Amino acid sequence: MVDFRKSYPLFQEAYLVNDLEESIVKWSRLFGAGPFRMVPHHKTVKFEYRGTDTEADVSYAFGYLGNMMIQFIQQHDDKPSIYRDMYKKGEEGFHHVATLVHDFEGEFKRWQDMGFESACRLYADEVDACYFDTRSVNGGFTELHGDPPHLMGRWMAMHRAHELWRPGDSPFLTL
Repeated sequence: MVDFRKSYPLFQEAYLVNDLEESIVKWSRLFGAGPFRMVPHHKTVKFEYRGTDTEADVSYAFGYLGNMMIQFIQQHDDKPSIYRDMYKKGEEGFHHVATLVHDFEGEFKRWQDMGFESACRLYADEVDACYFDTRSVNGGFTELHGDPPHLMGRWMAMHRAHELWRPGDSPFLTL
């Protein structure tokens, strides 16, 4: 049962795209999002997709638009993935929202108990994350993401870079 006294604010919207750099430039011009930090060919320590260890070759870009983190995902291969669950190669669009959780295992169990299927679970950058298939509720997946201090500090620095970012500045962030 959900404790409605407890809030689960969304901190991220994510989109599958065909070209990270092109998406960064478009969102920067259109919405003032950025700057974005690119993570090419991300690798995990542990990975599970629908009961297998199949890990797609993906690159990410992270930036802010106001207080919302925007993530772009580009899948470079045709392996089965949570991205290909929604989009064929060449298609792009909204993919997931994310919420930060402190008690990852407790929240993972809570979402399972609510009847949602864990489509993907991973451990990378010293943090647990998983994606529940919530397409019947929000049209996409929902990511539960741990909140370790080292990652929160990195994201605070990215958010501050967004606050200081001005039109004409590079939409690409280097930290």
